[in-house]
Amino acid sequence: MQMNQPHGEVRVSTKPDQTSRFVSWEDAVSWLLTQPDQKDLVRQCYFDRPVIDAVRRYAGSEEWNALQEHIPQPAGRALDVGAGNGIVSYALAKQGWQVVALEPDSSPFVGAAAIRSVAAPENLPIDVIEQFGESMPFETDEFDLVIARQVVHHAADLGQMAAEMSRVLKPGGTLIAFRDHLIDDDDSLKEFQKSHPLHNLYGGENAFQINQYRDAYHDAGLEIDHELHQFDSIINYAPKTKDELCTSVSSRVKPKLAGRAVHWVLSRPMIFKTASTLASKCYRKPGRLVSFICRKKST
Repeated sequence: MQMNQPHGEVRVSTKPDQTSRFVSWEDAVSWLLTQPDQKDLVRQCYFDRPVIDAVRRYAGSEEWNALQEHIPQPAGRALDVGAGNGIVSYALAKQGWQVVALEPDSSPFVGAAAIRSVAAPENLPIDVIEQFGESMPFETDEFDLVIARQVVHHAADLGQMAAEMSRVLKPGGTLIAFRDHLIDDDDSLKEFQKSHPLHNLYGGENAFQINQYRDAYHDAGLEIDHELHQFDSIINYAPKTKDELCTSVSSRVKPKLAGRAVHWVLSRPMIFKTASTLASKCYRKPGRLVSFICRKKST
């Protein structure tokens, strides 16, 4: 994880592990908000208080803007799985979607109550259902879009969650499961959890291997249209920007004049695209991010 918050479906463990400090995710977040040295992390995770500040900022973010390429039109009925504090639900509703926010946590800052608190004042079409993603109380073929931000890697049963998301999706409908953690093996999962900036606060962080994600979606009757890895899109590497990535590379080049030249070259659209694709293939850090845009097969 690159300083992004694991909101929504925290199902991996029902109790904090030996290193965890808090019993609930809300308690962990509340503590984080009191730490002056964690202001950047709080902002990057969209933990702002009041919650309305977080949802409005996300709706104008580069991450959300990039996601528009994959969100179907016209707006219809959408399901936000593991909706957390409602940043995605809010952004969709502002674009005219009829949204159902599925969120098992009832808390006022990171759960269902937070979503209701931002929907009600603006009379937004967001219904909040307090339930887990492995067992959805919806009819088959009910939604045009199912979307899950930083959620699927928390599934207690990956195959079951994928099957449920597919079941409630209309034939030809779109599933966007984005910013999920990726590992190569069990050892890298342990390494990822150990280095995770929030895992020791609550526990329950998780990740899957690429073929586990692919197989789960395929077995659920979904076709993967796009598979985006760490540097393929700002959907994954946000909150960093394209310019920050270029600066990160060029700052390592000496002398400074050569570094400026490298920055200029990397910032060219085609070169940046080629370089970022290559970087994604080479980047093996445990917990790196992957996103899937899938389509339910028509019957």
